[in-house]
Amino acid sequence: MCNGNVSGSEPSDGAPADLLTPRRQFLAMVSAGLSGLAGLLVGVPVIGFLVAPLRRQADDVWRAVGPAAEFPIGETVRASYLDPQPLPWAGFSAESAAYVRRLDAGTAIAFSMYCTHTGCPVQWVSSAKLFFCPCHGGAFHDDGSVAAGPPPRALDRHEVRVRNGMVEVRTRKMPLPPRGT
Repeated sequence: MCNGNVSGSEPSDGAPADLLTPRRQFLAMVSAGLSGLAGLLVGVPVIGFLVAPLRRQADDVWRAVGPAAEFPIGETVRASYLDPQPLPWAGFSAESAAYVRRLDAGTAIAFSMYCTHTGCPVQWVSSAKLFFCPCHGGAFHDDGSVAAGPPPRALDRHEVRVRNGMVEVRTRKMPLPPRGT
């Protein structure tokens, strides 16, 4: 009653009531639309980042790990190679390794360097003729079979060949243990 408006047709700010409501509705729709657009612009790359690794398959690649002369017959030697699926930001972790043992001039075997329990890197101890996992005390015989500890199965093997005097290992991404182990 201070402003003299008895009918209630105009709000206290002087704007007619019938114009104020559509303006608020329009601004609310614009605000909701811009918010949705902003959410979409942020959400698409995040969803793409999370889903892309699931769709991407690593190719098995033959990697030369060194001349055959560097792998004496009957000895187990650690051989490094580039991961078959390196990510741009992987840095030094893009390098992986396998343990290679030449059986004769043209035949070799290669063991994954990752324990089958939780994927920790194993170490070859030549004096004991065993692979040891430092994480949970797992041990593997020189043929890769489980000697002790929690590993559920033998060390994974890589295909290996000797070609043109070079030892090559068929690489693959790190094998992970089954869920629940």
